[in-house]
Amino acid sequence: MRVHVTGAAGFIGRHLVPRLEGAGWAISRADRAVDVSDARAVDRALERAAPDAVVHLAAVSSVAASEGDPERTRRVNVEGTRALLAATARRAPHARVLLIGSGQQYGTTRSGPTPFDESAPLRPDSTYAETKAEAEQLGAEYAQRGLDVIRVRAFNHVGPGQSDAFVVSSFAKQIAEIECGCRDPVLRVGNLDSVRDFLDVQDAVEAYAALLHPALASGVYNVASGVGVRVGDVLEALLALTPRRSEIEVEVDPARLRPTSYSVGDATRVRAATGWQPRVPLADTLARTLEAWRAELSAA
Repeated sequence: MRVHVTGAAGFIGRHLVPRLEGAGWAISRADRAVDVSDARAVDRALERAAPDAVVHLAAVSSVAASEGDPERTRRVNVEGTRALLAATARRAPHARVLLIGSGQQYGTTRSGPTPFDESAPLRPDSTYAETKAEAEQLGAEYAQRGLDVIRVRAFNHVGPGQSDAFVVSSFAKQIAEIECGCRDPVLRVGNLDSVRDFLDVQDAVEAYAALLHPALASGVYNVASGVGVRVGDVLEALLALTPRRSEIEVEVDPARLRPTSYSVGDATRVRAATGWQPRVPLADTLARTLEAWRAELSAA
């Protein structure tokens, strides 16, 4: 079986590709060498790959980056998806397509961590979330034309190798920098009272591998832990892992501060369809993420 992975060198891709290779899949990779919004380049890549499945990971995935450059975000996230779907329909019309969207398509709630299931209305509240919702709608349109499209709404994936543009990795990097003397012992944070659904990247790629099974019905699936965790509790768990804990001052950065909000996913549908369930404890994820930053900084 052949699978074509866009964004293969990104955070999720670097974990997903070896997982699929270990299961015997032949992988064709596309990353920055192929501009995902270049329809001709994408078409040529799909023609060469002749895949049985496509996993579309390529995206501008940071909310901050999307707000800083909304034009590029729309080009990559929306036009890139359009180009990929058109090329797949032309070059590999029987392939299963996993479109990796985001739990942020639901927006957030201020009233408490009631999990979003797939029937919840989409209320995207950022450029990133809006473009992911548009990309998913393109997937739905191609599914109506007969393409085998699974639309994934992925909640907060975390683990080693993630950019520090994301909250857990940002905390871990700052702690590692303080430990190595690369920064003063001040850890800058946003709103610690918000609640998010954190899922280890290894659990996430297991879900994606399960969703590639050709017998699985197409449609929309949340990939989430189903557990809401206060951001401040994540920070405290990371701080408990450093011998410098007593020296570190936590300081609110007004530029990072947002109103308290909740975002938790209900993954009942994917569990029922595939038997998948999260297995990696959050404490292990946090420890591995901090160790990865320690190793990277010590090698610099």
